[in-house]
Amino acid sequence: MERNRKALVVFSGGQDSTTCLFWAKQHFDEVEVVTFKYGQRHIEEINCAREIANDQGVNHHVLDMSLLNQLAPSALTREDQAIIQEEGQLPSTFVPGRNLLFMSFAAVLAKQIGARHLVTGVCETDFSGYPDCRDIFIKSLNVTVNLSMEEDFVIHTPLMWLDKEQTWELADSLNAFDYIRTKTLTCYNGIKGDGCGTCPACELRRRGMEQFLMKKGEGLR
Repeated sequence: MERNRKALVVFSGGQDSTTCLFWAKQHFDEVEVVTFKYGQRHIEEINCAREIANDQGVNHHVLDMSLLNQLAPSALTREDQAIIQEEGQLPSTFVPGRNLLFMSFAAVLAKQIGARHLVTGVCETDFSGYPDCRDIFIKSLNVTVNLSMEEDFVIHTPLMWLDKEQTWELADSLNAFDYIRTKTLTCYNGIKGDGCGTCPACELRRRGMEQFLMKKGEGLR
């Protein structure tokens, strides 16, 4: 890929967005990250994102999107809602409009900081059925934000067609496997690293890691 000046990574401090951060640092001359505060269950997510950004030496923006909690309550934003994932239905963790708003606001911020490239860790392979993680949505939104601001943004989705095994493989190729395993927070219960081990996010993450390590000829370490 041709190198370009600057990229902005939508960053939660989780496995996927941190993999995207390492990917962006390899492909762009300058990288900044943006984290959204939208009433998520655990403040640890924002703290984790801040710690990783500081550790990686990238400028970290935190934008207040708390109105999203009021408009679109879900199990990710309300502790009184159970985390449920039933076949044929959207998980209770789905936050309607989240990626629509996040990517739109990220584009506004990107314009202010002079970043033409936006990077997000959305994925259509292991996406739990979230409609705003689909490739068709991202392509549509890319056109929309460009038209809305008369800009030429490019939205990159390095994980779009990867399952969790392949995401771990990408992290390993970026020399970031151990870092991402220990420093990131994916767990719905707010536990860093390997997490609680029982929530849907932890199960998906662990299963992918086990598959990757088996493929690589290593046991779970």
